[in-house]
Amino acid sequence: MPLQQSIDKAQAERIGAGGVAADALADALKRAEGALDWLRARHADGGLPLPLLRLPALRDDLNGIAQAGRRLAAGAADIVILGTGGSSLGGQTLAQLTGHAVPGIGLLRAPPRIHFMDNLDPDTFGTLLTQLPLATTRFVAISKSGGTGETLMQTAAALAALKQAGLEKRLGELFLGISELVKAGKHNGLRDLLAPYQVPMLDHDPSIGGRFSVLTSVGLLPAVMLGLDIGAVRQGAAAALAPVLSKKPAAEVPAAVGAALSIALAETRDKRISVMMAYADRLERFTRWYVQLWAESLGKDGKGTTPIGALGPVDQHGQLQLFIAGPRDKLFTIITVATAGRGPRIEPDLAKFCGEPDFAGKTIGDFVAAQGRATAETLAKNGCPVRTIYLEKLDEASLGELLMHFMLETIITARLLGVDALDQPAVEEGKVLAKKYLANS
Repeated sequence: MPLQQSIDKAQAERIGAGGVAADALADALKRAEGALDWLRARHADGGLPLPLLRLPALRDDLNGIAQAGRRLAAGAADIVILGTGGSSLGGQTLAQLTGHAVPGIGLLRAPPRIHFMDNLDPDTFGTLLTQLPLATTRFVAISKSGGTGETLMQTAAALAALKQAGLEKRLGELFLGISELVKAGKHNGLRDLLAPYQVPMLDHDPSIGGRFSVLTSVGLLPAVMLGLDIGAVRQGAAAALAPVLSKKPAAEVPAAVGAALSIALAETRDKRISVMMAYADRLERFTRWYVQLWAESLGKDGKGTTPIGALGPVDQHGQLQLFIAGPRDKLFTIITVATAGRGPRIEPDLAKFCGEPDFAGKTIGDFVAAQGRATAETLAKNGCPVRTIYLEKLDEASLGELLMHFMLETIITARLLGVDALDQPAVEEGKVLAKKYLANS
């Protein structure tokens, strides 16, 4: 079943002055028609972001990704993904479907253990290389440009550790790289680093930035190594794209509705913060992925809204007080999954002993479902605009649809703001400066 999106609790008719007025929403949806026309034109003529728009229907590359992933994972006790930002978060989001990084159970999942080293910390990375069983560990180094400083540092350190362990002759077996082809007149540091050791490489499409790359080998390779159905991920993405390509009006395209809601609330109600709150442990990394996607794509020329990730129900105890009683500058998206009837069931005598007789016979899933509903309704009753998204099932297809939905929503929002969703000039400036300081240290 497709994701079910509702903006009823974000409309002024329902929640009062904090909600979006009907005329403002209608105006934003009218402007979104132009963005949808642009997307369809780019899909047809080969212009950017063509590769992203064609990926959901693409199947020819899946076998190659699957073969590379299974070859690398064979006999592996551990898999280390080297890359930062979009080169890591998409893979983490998909991997979490298997229990990766889920508190309490992440370490209990069957091998191979997977480690996404998406931040650069000397103590953490040094400890990792010291403690890993290097002979049964596999490494994947990911950098679109091949020049990402963090990835190059990690890769060089891992290569050195493997050589010191006497594994130099096996580097081509233990390592895999993902990067774009070398451009004329430029060098690719990652390819240059791995080439002497005959490390296999997968080509990264140069027109798909890291934060949009989850449907490429960048996200799908880790997924297939953990046994996920990467074809189903693409199929789910196709479901989100279908209403765009079938020329549905903006009001019938969920991604366009989300973009119009965000723009209308920012322009007419000064709602400049976008809170993404998911009620499922396996969507925690999705909220982090969303934060980077939204921030890096829209934060330009003094424009954009600030994304915040939250996880329910734990952040009911961490952030909800501020959300309800703090500044009224936020649009909330509450994502829930069908949990009713799932999980341990509470015995009546134990419910009585703890002073909660209504817990009797209920499951933990019943309680989580009630909490998600209660949070959305409490926010709305306090005049806070809420968009809800409901997933009947959390699996490869539904997560693929969710990912594509928000990539489309981000691109449409960027068109409405008049910014380029695909570049990140401020980030590039910082990368250059960091390398300059390193050279002079």
